[in-house]
Amino acid sequence: MTRHSPIRFAAAAVLAGLSLVLSGCFIAPGKFDSSLVLGEDNSFTFAYDGEIVFLGLSGLSQMGAAAESFEPNCTEEDSFEERECTPAEVAEQRAEWDANADQRAAEAKRKAEQMSAMMGGIDPSDPQAAQELAEMLMRQKGWERVVPKGDGVFDVSYSITGTMDHDFLFPMIEGFPSTSPFVQFILRDDDVVRITAPAFAAQNDDNPMAAMMGGMGAMAGLAALDEDADGGDAPKMPEIPQIEGTFSIVMKGSTRILANNTDEGASRTPTGEMLMWEISPRTKSAPTALIDLTP
Repeated sequence: MTRHSPIRFAAAAVLAGLSLVLSGCFIAPGKFDSSLVLGEDNSFTFAYDGEIVFLGLSGLSQMGAAAESFEPNCTEEDSFEERECTPAEVAEQRAEWDANADQRAAEAKRKAEQMSAMMGGIDPSDPQAAQELAEMLMRQKGWERVVPKGDGVFDVSYSITGTMDHDFLFPMIEGFPSTSPFVQFILRDDDVVRITAPAFAAQNDDNPMAAMMGGMGAMAGLAALDEDADGGDAPKMPEIPQIEGTFSIVMKGSTRILANNTDEGASRTPTGEMLMWEISPRTKSAPTALIDLTP
């Protein structure tokens, strides 16, 4: 009996997107609370408390490695439905697989070296990689707590205070390439600052994590259908923490909000105004605010 297997195609799509994400050593927020406090003296304090996910250290990277194992694949010429391979077809595909072993090994080595370089010299395949990364972050100013929780997830506390005389983004990690920032602010002329939080928009098309997680959801659904049809075990998707948290901008003194995309606008505080965003997997627009810092 022949049967079309959608899970194979979904897995291929997810792994294709995964290779792009992991090549950038993508970092994603999990459960968190984050705030940016703007002081009267042109100072700021930024804080992030909660989970950060390093996808290069998660089970997603293991999925990519698993995809490199030999698996014969035969389909009907007309319908493209999967069918059982004949012994001759298995032997032919195995011979071709073995012939390309050196090429695959060289490519795997190249990718490993590339990933290590993009992670500040840390080898993701090293069992001590998570602890080494935690120690590296703790050497940087602002990181007050970095605790590996397993599967690429870290429990962190970050807080830094400075003056609004330069641009800023978080996270910025020594030796790592720039990724989609969690939070950034860009200074403009006339003491105006634009604040955005691109990684807090789970369904934003500009957030590469959104597309991949959507593909993973589709894959999980198709896997369940495949399991029902076969009565066998479906592939298990790695558990990546879903984004959930709050982001607030607290303004003290005479700072003035020029624009923002909160649902309810600013609320009054004893010292000024506050903007608040509730972040969830359904968040479509990145938190954004334009603020005049003029005294």
